Amino acid sequence: MALSSPCRIPRSTWSRRLRCRRFPLPPLVTGVAQPGRSGRALGILKRLALAAGWVGLLPSSVAALCEAQLGPAMETLATAPELRSARLGILLATEAGRDIYARDADQFFVPASNTKLFTTAAALDRLGPDFRFRTTVYGSGQPGLQPLVVVGGGDPSFSHDDLQALGDQLHVAGISQVSRLIGDDSYFPGSAYNPNWEWEDVQADYGAPVNSLILNGNAFEVVLSPGAAGEPLGVSWAEPTWAPTWAIENHGRTGARGSDSNTQVFRSWGRPALVVQGQLAADHGVDRWEIANPQPADYFVEQLAHTLEQSGIAVGSTTAASDRPPTEGLRALATVESAPLSELLVPTNQDSDNLYAEALLKGLGMATDPDALDATDAGIGAIVASVASLGVPAASFELVDGSGIARQNLATPRALVSVLQVMAHHPQRQVFLDSLAVAGVSGTLRNRLGGTVLAGNLRGKTGALTGNVSLTAYLMPPQSEALVVSILINHANVHASQLRRLIDQMLLQIAQLQGC
Repeated sequence: MALSSPCRIPRSTWSRRLRCRRFPLPPLVTGVAQPGRSGRALGILKRLALAAGWVGLLPSSVAALCEAQLGPAMETLATAPELRSARLGILLATEAGRDIYARDADQFFVPASNTKLFTTAAALDRLGPDFRFRTTVYGSGQPGLQPLVVVGGGDPSFSHDDLQALGDQLHVAGISQVSRLIGDDSYFPGSAYNPNWEWEDVQADYGAPVNSLILNGNAFEVVLSPGAAGEPLGVSWAEPTWAPTWAIENHGRTGARGSDSNTQVFRSWGRPALVVQGQLAADHGVDRWEIANPQPADYFVEQLAHTLEQSGIAVGSTTAASDRPPTEGLRALATVESAPLSELLVPTNQDSDNLYAEALLKGLGMATDPDALDATDAGIGAIVASVASLGVPAASFELVDGSGIARQNLATPRALVSVLQVMAHHPQRQVFLDSLAVAGVSGTLRNRLGGTVLAGNLRGKTGALTGNVSLTAYLMPPQSEALVVSILINHANVHASQLRRLIDQMLLQIAQLQGC
């Protein structure tokens, strides 16, 4: 039986953040000799994977490695020159909780995007797979001129198609004139930016602000195009409505054909201006940059007004309010709901989408404590309570965000392994498994371990910050029981690609394990 991940079809070209695709996994090959496997050794994860057709093409024989031999093999890899300045933490265990190999497994490391495992596990545990974000427009519903209030619920997948859906519903409701369109951006109290994020993070689309009225991932795209050698670069907006409101400081130049291409685009702090630097070769083609939108609520309301006017609904003034505007005496006239949480987890974990993770964190916080003064703080408290109740020691991790952007997040390899172990026994275990990237198949693992025994047989979460690379995963060695592993590398001075290759070498060593 082939398995394909649940996926919400992107609702517009701006819905790039929802990048889930349907990747049928290879069917289970039967009749293959698998030495060392016994009925007792097949843990819960193994039975789940067999039932779901998770296992890829298993070879009839692989190099055998007993558990006693694994330690020396891993220690050899731990002395690789790539790790000369680095810290390395590893825990390999069975899904039932027996340690097989540990190296600094109880020491704190920066987990990077492995942080999302805490966030998604807690959201699934507390909110359930059917949870949806909701965006609603309120009004009197009476004929004639009237104000409308659009109340944001923090939907990270909200797009221009959803604006059109709201406009269509309002048209059907008989709304023809709006005196004032008010955006209620108050559902997520506290700052839209996490105070622990660095300046370079909040510039980029991966560090976009997380507020209640989100549109198009709270980012916009800038397109750079070369001209003739020596000429300035062409700069255009993928969304033309930005052009009148932003100044462009263009220091970019076109280089000779075949020359190096290296560009940079960033926002000017404190004013709506873009700074373009660097060079594109004349034969390079366009270069696309995504930049965080610093005023997402204002943009949301303006774009909704534009959509309404295109639908024949006249709109007077617009405003976005961070304090909740009064809605007494008004009724819901239009509503758009997100895909269910079971589908939102896919881009969060498979594609490591930070905006989704932070929206889940804040949504979890407000669902747990509706009177909270800060949605991020409430969400972190809810995560700690949830995973601790599942059996993950609260003292084994410290979180300051839900995505892993912040360098102040800390977790031990044992904490991350524990999350996967407890979720293997959770009632929503299959939803959680389906949200993870698959080696050689999908997400951030699509281009890793392909053509090896672990292709299709490893599901996990990757992570990377400058100098830090991580991976926590379920893996299925062909001659051993199902295992859980977490590998964290911090403070390295080499490129992340070199660290990923080293982690993959470690995983392939583990894949040689057999019951001996």
